[in-house]
Parts: sequence; C-alpha cells; structure tokens
Amino acid sequence: MTSAPVTGGDGFAPLPPVSALELDRRHFRRRQTTKSLFVSLGSTVLFATVIAIVLANSPGWQIARDTFFNPDYFWSSFPKVWHGLLLNLRVLVVSVIGVAIVATLLASIRSLRGAVFFPLRFLAAAYTDLFRGTPFLIVLYLIGFGVPALGFNDRPIDAAVLGTIALVLSYSAYVAEVLRAGIEAVHPSQRLAARSLGLSHYRSLTLIVLPQALRKVTPALMNDFVSMQKDVGLISVLGAVDAIRAAQNLTALSYNYTPYVVAGLMFVALSWPFIRLTDWISARQQRREQMGGAV
Repeated sequence: MTSAPVTGGDGFAPLPPVSALELDRRHFRRRQTTKSLFVSLGSTVLFATVIAIVLANSPGWQIARDTFFNPDYFWSSFPKVWHGLLLNLRVLVVSVIGVAIVATLLASIRSLRGAVFFPLRFLAAAYTDLFRGTPFLIVLYLIGFGVPALGFNDRPIDAAVLGTIALVLSYSAYVAEVLRAGIEAVHPSQRLAARSLGLSHYRSLTLIVLPQALRKVTPALMNDFVSMQKDVGLISVLGAVDAIRAAQNLTALSYNYTPYVVAGLMFVALSWPFIRLTDWISARQQRREQMGGAV
C-alpha cells in the first residue's frame, strides 16, 4: 500500500528535490556569468582607453573640447536648459495620457467583428496608415502652422499645446498597432469563453482580452514611450522654449555648443531608466517563456 505524498501546511505537495545534475548546471551558469562580467568590464575599460587616447591626440581636440565640452558654459547653461526640460516633461505626461486613450480606442475599433462595423474599421485603418507613413516633423508643421491659420481662435495657441496635439496624433497610430497586435495574439477562445459567461463585448475586452494583450506587448509599448521622450524635443521647431530651444538660444549668444550637450545629457538621463526597465521586462518574459521543469 503506497503512502500519500506529504503535503505542506497550505495543502499542496512540496516541490521535488533538485537533482545533482541541475545543481551542477546552475553552478556552471553562475561561473559563466561571473566570467562574462569580468570580460565585459575589461573590454569596456580597454575600449574607453583607446577612444580617449585617439581623441586626446587628434589635431582639433582642443578646439572641439572648448566648443562642445566647456565646463564654464556647461554649468552656466544648466539652469535654463533644465527649466526648458520641465516643459518637455509636462508635454510628455499629457501626451502619454492622450496617446493611451486614443490608441486604445483605435485598437478596439480595429478589433470589432462584423460587416456592420466596416466603416469604423476602415477609418481607423486609414488613420493609422496616414500617421504612420507621415514623418513626425511634417505632422508638427501641419498642426503647428496649419491649425492657427484656420482662424478658429482669435488668440494665438501655445506652441506646447500644438506640439502635444501632434505627438498624440502621430504616436496614437503606432501604439494602436502595437495594441492591436497584442489583442490578436490572445486566443479567440478567451473572448468566446467570456461571452459564454454572459459578459458583453466591452467587458470581455476590458476584463479578459486587454490585460493579456498588455502583458504581451509591454516591451514594445515601452520602446514607443522612450521614442516619444526623444521626439518631444522637436516641439522646439514651433517656437516652444523647451530644453532644445533654450540650448539653441544660449548657443546663439556665445557660439558655443556646450548647451546642446547639456540638453542631450538631460534627455539621456530621462530615457535611461525606462530603457533599462524595458530590457529587464523583456529578459524576464524571455526567462518565463523558456522556463522548464527541474531535471
């Protein structure tokens, strides 16, 4: 007579013990990871040293350093460029909210079934095709100079507002296609099961389909967010005094390009956490997909 498996306090059977073979594999992976870390660190230091030597011995390094990396201009321009970056951040926050709303609506419309919804699907597809095919700079010019020319408002419209509208129009098309791909990646049986339980199309989409779709396309959505962080600096072409425009004004006064370096470093510092977070989420999803049982 066989005895029943011993269960823990939660009522579930404990996990089987890890075999010696699996322990050896884990130990080998840890050793390889440590070795790769030291090799990467050494190669990085060597590469940086070579680049520094080449730059220091180039004929025009002194002029380039004074023109682009002048410490005095760096710290003197930092406050004004930082003040302009705050405008970029405000535009970015509003744009992200607008893109999330419009893109979700577009993706939901494109996922509608039935011939009666063909006009809506056609309009949504035409919108995404139009704004994905039009360069963002052209959209900025069309919105920034075309909307005020219509004369709907007697007072001038703020350039930051026009830039926000252009960002929402352009990036909604990209994000909508990412969301639609995530919705279509969810197996149709999920939707059918939700409908069989009495959920409406809206509730099955919001409670069952969209949460699974978002998990599948989170890395792609975060990449679009990082790209939007960079493109928000283009609102300077409309006259908004953001970080790029502030750097341009300072450069026009001194003919020194260090303020542009300050603005570039600020955008890098703004994007870097989200880039690393995107890589971490992608690696975690890859580990989950490739995870197998212990041998």
